[in-house]
Amino acid sequence: MLEEELVQLVNKIISQKCEKQHIESKKALGGTPTKLYDTLSSFSNQIGGGIIIFGVDEDAGYEVVGVYDAQDLQKKVVEQSLQMEPVVRPLFTVATVKEKIVVSAEISECDIYDKPCFYKGAGRLRGSFVRVGDSDQPMTEYEIYSYEAFKRRIHDELRTVDRATMAYLKKDNMTEYLLKLRRQKNNLANLEDQRILETQGISQDGLPTLAGLMLLGEYPQEFFPQLSVTAMVVQGKEMGDLGDDGERFVDNKRIEGTISQMLESTLAFVRRNMKVKTIVTEEGMRADKPEYPIKAVREIILNALIHRDYSVHTERSPIRLVMYEDRLELENPGGLYGRITVDDLGKAAADTRNPYLAGALEMMIDTENRFSGIPTVIAELKKANMPAPIFIDRRGAFKVIFYKKTIVQDKSADLAQEIISYCRTPRTREELAEQFEFETPSYFIKTYLYPLIQAGKIKMSLPDKPKSKYQKYFS
Repeated sequence: MLEEELVQLVNKIISQKCEKQHIESKKALGGTPTKLYDTLSSFSNQIGGGIIIFGVDEDAGYEVVGVYDAQDLQKKVVEQSLQMEPVVRPLFTVATVKEKIVVSAEISECDIYDKPCFYKGAGRLRGSFVRVGDSDQPMTEYEIYSYEAFKRRIHDELRTVDRATMAYLKKDNMTEYLLKLRRQKNNLANLEDQRILETQGISQDGLPTLAGLMLLGEYPQEFFPQLSVTAMVVQGKEMGDLGDDGERFVDNKRIEGTISQMLESTLAFVRRNMKVKTIVTEEGMRADKPEYPIKAVREIILNALIHRDYSVHTERSPIRLVMYEDRLELENPGGLYGRITVDDLGKAAADTRNPYLAGALEMMIDTENRFSGIPTVIAELKKANMPAPIFIDRRGAFKVIFYKKTIVQDKSADLAQEIISYCRTPRTREELAEQFEFETPSYFIKTYLYPLIQAGKIKMSLPDKPKSKYQKYFS
């Protein structure tokens, strides 16, 4: 970064008196901090990397105290960076703030094929860290495994179920599946049933796979009780809100069966519990209009069932659907897989965690394994004049939120003026999202800020670099 940008960043830390997801401050007045490994690891593993600021004392209320020796500090930081796997290459900037010397070290995100970045002295399991808020937290065994699974192309859907036999697959399901497969894939038409089932990931070494049970089983939850869906309807806007008679849930159900059965049962649960109003079209015809577009709801349920993590690390965690007064939330175990990020959803093809499940369901229930799920969701909500969905990827779980149209519109009416007023002082995207209580800055920017920018009511400090981490918005 430029010296001027470092000065601005330090002044921002002083005024806000806090660190951020991408910022860590270190005192460094009496010498170089000896244990930077946690932060070097977490920033290297984080999307977008991070910045360490030396010369700001957090314990003294984020006072600028300066560094003991800028040259020696850079040397010692590099020495610690060489102890990381892969090696970290900091980019340093030196500046003067309040007549004190401060130093920044920019840590770039490492390539996904090199993650997790860890301290060699502690090893991969104990030396890998992830950034959570303004702190560095040890990676869980699952988080480390998720990187390994992607790099080594481990398909947990293909693990065999030792307690089961092929008799646990329902005969009618098997017959229908094989007929469809032979009809649609000519190369398989003349192969024996057993060979086909092996090539398609339904069986292996004479035993059914997890994929086989979840697709064609009589009762998959006999072996995996939590590979199910828990569906709830909550009285208010938060979990724990009670109804007039003290009830916690309006409806509460555990949904089991094969993936196809769980899809239909979960969709039926949503239909049963959402309101439907009757409208009169321009042609004078009466039509029902549900609170949430059914096609969009179906897509997110299907995506959760197909793309959830089926490893031993998450097999005790069900998919969770909650319908609140103002929104619908669906969360599945297993964060985004591979190279895709939240900002890429709907714009780029994603790596597929469970390609055998996805391929089978494409044929069995007319799904499309061709990068169409998220674009369909976005398009359906837009068609219904509803706000875009919110996607949250957080430590081994992926959540989708649909907000009801009326509630968001009421909120939007007053929000625009509040944003304009708040931006009389230039603000970052993180400050705006925090001020207006949105978990996802990118969603807030796209949904609420960009329309104001296009209308000329909000301007960008760096218009030529709209995605810059140093971008600020002002009115």
